[in-house]
Amino acid sequence: MSIIVTSEEIAQYRTELSEYSEALVALDVLEDCEGNLEDASISLAIQAGQEPDTSDRWIDGLAKRWRHVICQVELKEKLEEGLQGEAITALTASTSLPLKLATLVAIYVVRAGAESFCEPLQEKL
Repeated sequence: MSIIVTSEEIAQYRTELSEYSEALVALDVLEDCEGNLEDASISLAIQAGQEPDTSDRWIDGLAKRWRHVICQVELKEKLEEGLQGEAITALTASTSLPLKLATLVAIYVVRAGAESFCEPLQEKL
């Protein structure tokens, strides 16, 4: 299941993240990948020296790996409001994700719905 981000959404994200040059680079890669979030995340991961072990649902696995951070109340609330530079920088501060990759993880969580994404973690608590 690929998530495709439309050119209109990418343009909106560019406006919202205009002060974050690394986030804009991530959006360029996303645009080059025709909005395919999976392809863009794998491309950025390879550039960051990571070795994605699958090309199917890799972004999903990466986001889930950091679910315990993403679903902390303050960060989750920011992501529920939409994509924000503040949320992305908070994510990079609490993880080993480079800002470019964190941008795409944040887009994934926003698209999935932060509440839905965090639900499995809430069920365990």
